[in-house]
Amino acid sequence: MKKIIYILALLFTAVSLSRCGKYLDVDPYFKDMVNVDSVFTNKNYTEQWLNDVYAYFGWYGGIEIAFADVTGFNLASDDAMFSNAGSLCENYQNAQFSPTNELNDGRWGTLYQGIRQASILIHNIDKCLELDGNTREDYRGQARFLRAYFYWMLIKQWGPVPLLPDEGLDINLSYEELSTPRNTYDECVDYIVAEFEEAAIHLEQERSTAYLGMATKGAALAARAKVLLYAASPLYNGNHDLFELKDEAGNPLINQNYDERKWARAAAAAEEVINTGWYELYTVPVSEETVLPPAEVRSREFPYGCGGIDPYESYRQLFNGAIRDMKDNREFIFYRQFNNAGATGGEDLIDLVKHSYPHNSGWDGWNTNAVSLKQVDAYYMFDGRDKDNASEGYPYHEDGFITADDADSVYKFVNRASEEKYQVSRRFGNREPRFYASISFNGCVWESENAYKNQNGTVDIQNKPCNYYRGGENGKTSSEPEFCPFTGIGLFKYYHPDDTWQTSGAVYQTYKVEPTIRYADVLLWYAEALNELTQEYSFPTYDGRGTVTVSRNVEKMRSAFSQVRFRAGLPDADNYDDAAQFRVTLKRERQIELFAESARYFDLRRWKDAPTEEVGPIKGFNINITSSKREDFYKETVISRVQKRWMDKMYLWPIPKNETDRNVKLQQNPGWER
Repeated sequence: MKKIIYILALLFTAVSLSRCGKYLDVDPYFKDMVNVDSVFTNKNYTEQWLNDVYAYFGWYGGIEIAFADVTGFNLASDDAMFSNAGSLCENYQNAQFSPTNELNDGRWGTLYQGIRQASILIHNIDKCLELDGNTREDYRGQARFLRAYFYWMLIKQWGPVPLLPDEGLDINLSYEELSTPRNTYDECVDYIVAEFEEAAIHLEQERSTAYLGMATKGAALAARAKVLLYAASPLYNGNHDLFELKDEAGNPLINQNYDERKWARAAAAAEEVINTGWYELYTVPVSEETVLPPAEVRSREFPYGCGGIDPYESYRQLFNGAIRDMKDNREFIFYRQFNNAGATGGEDLIDLVKHSYPHNSGWDGWNTNAVSLKQVDAYYMFDGRDKDNASEGYPYHEDGFITADDADSVYKFVNRASEEKYQVSRRFGNREPRFYASISFNGCVWESENAYKNQNGTVDIQNKPCNYYRGGENGKTSSEPEFCPFTGIGLFKYYHPDDTWQTSGAVYQTYKVEPTIRYADVLLWYAEALNELTQEYSFPTYDGRGTVTVSRNVEKMRSAFSQVRFRAGLPDADNYDDAAQFRVTLKRERQIELFAESARYFDLRRWKDAPTEEVGPIKGFNINITSSKREDFYKETVISRVQKRWMDKMYLWPIPKNETDRNVKLQQNPGWER
C-alpha cells in the first residue's frame, strides 16, 4: 500500500503540472484510483498519463525558452539581460544562487518526478490491450524519449546525476538504503544515448496534425547527437578542473582523459540525423520586398548560395509564429507547442515577446528585454565582413545618422523608420539580415498590425518606430524607470507584425512554438564535431543496420556550415582548413544564429570559455540621455545593474540542499559544499 500511495503522490504532481503545461487535464477518476493497473487497462487514461509526462516539460520543469523569470538561462549570459530587478536572469548573472537558493523552483525534483512517471508508463503500457501493438511501442518510445530528455536536462545543469532503477525504489527501505549515489558522467551519457536509440527504433518519423510536437524518430536522434556533443566538449572531455567531483571511493565522476573518439561519436550521431533526408532549413522565396544580398552570394540557388530565397524572412518567420502549419516547417525537429500560456496569464514564450514589446504612448508591453552591445557587435556586415574590417560597399560608421534621404538599397531595412525625429544611427546600417530580425534599436518599427483605432479613427501605434532615449516613448522615465531595456537595445526576435499589446485593451498574440531543437543547430554540431577530428572513425548506426564513418572532411563541414550562412544571406566561411580559426568562426556563428534560444549560456560553459567571456560587464548605450543629445546616447556604457562575476564552481549548479539532506550518498558539486 505504501508503494501505491507513493505512486499516487507522483501522479497528483503530474496532474498539477499538466494544467500549467497546457496538456490534457487528467480526469477526476485518477484522483480516486487505488491501483496504477486501473489506468493502463484503459486507452483514454493511458493516453492521459502520457500527456502528463509531457507536462513536465512545462514551466519550472523542462521549459527552455521563455520569459526571464521562468528560465533565466535564455537571457542570462553575455548576450542579453532583463531589466526588472530581482529576476532569475539577473540573479543568474550576479551568481546569486546556492544550495539553499535554487532560483529554479524545484527543477531537480520536478525532472526526477517526470522520469518516474515515464518509467511507470514504460513498464505498464503492455497492459493496455485497447491499443494495438504498434501504438503501444510508439507510446513506450515516447516515454523513453521523455525520460532520457529529462535526464539530459539534469546533466546539462548539474553534471553527473544518480540514475534511478527503472522499477523505482522500495519506500519500505530506510533513508540510507534509499540513498542513491551519482553515476559518472560517461555512465549518464551512455544510458541517455541508449534510451534515445531504443526510442528512435520505435518512434514514428512524422506525426499527424493532432499530435505535432510529440517525440519522433528524428527528435530522438537529434537529442542523442546533442548529448554526445556536450560530452565531447572540453568541460567533460579531459577536464582536470572538475577532478574534485568524486564518488564515495574517491574516483572522479568526470573522466580525466581526453578522448577524441567522443567528438567522432557526436559527429556520427549528427550525420545520422542529416542522412534521414527528412529535415531542411526553412526558407521563404524571394519576392519584390526582399532586400537582395550581394550578387556573388545570390549567384547560386540555395543551398549552394542564397539565390531564390529571402534571408530576412526565412530567419524571422522561424520564430514569430508566421508558420501556421508546422508540417511546413522541416527545420524544427523537436518543439514545444504548449509554450504559449501567456494568453492566459502565464510567463512563457508569448510573454517573452510581451516583455520585449514597447511600453508607453499606447503600447502596453513591459519593454524590459535588453540586448548587450557585445551581441550587437557580433553580427556581420551585409557582405559578411566584420564591422572593424568593413568594405567600402557596406561601410560601418559609429557616428552620424541615417536619414530618409538615404537611397542606398542597403538601408532598406531601416529606411522605414527614417522620419526626421527617428533618424537611425549609422551603426545599424549595412548589417546582415539576422540582425534586423533579432534586434530592436532606436527607429526600429513595431508594426502592431492588429492595433485598435482611437476615437479619431487613426492608429497611433501602428507601423510606428520606437526609441529608447530618456523621457521618450520607450525610454527611461522617472515614474517607471525599469520599463525600458537597460542597454538601450531591445529584443525583436519572436515578435510577429500582428502581435499587439495596447493600452486600450487590444491584445493579439500570434501562436508560437518553442524551437527546442532545430536543424540549423544539428548542422552546426556536425561541423563543430568534424572540426575536432584528426583520424577516421566508424560506428554502427543507431539501429545496427549500417555503419557511419567520420573524419575531418572539409567538404562535409562546408556542406553543413555553409547552409546556415547562405540562409542568412552571407558568403561561406573561408577558413575550413585551419581547425583553430574555424572553431572561432563556428562559435561566433552559434552566438548569432541561436541568439535568445537558451544556447549561449551552456555553450560558453561546455567550451570552457565562460571564464573569459562571462567576466566582463554587460555593456550598452547610455539610457539616461535624451534625444536632444542623441550622439551621447551611443557612448559605450557599463550597465551597473548586472555585476557579472565568474567562479569555476559555476560550471555546474549546486544541488539543492533539501536533496542532499534526503539522499546522504548524493555528493554536492565542487565549491558548493557550504
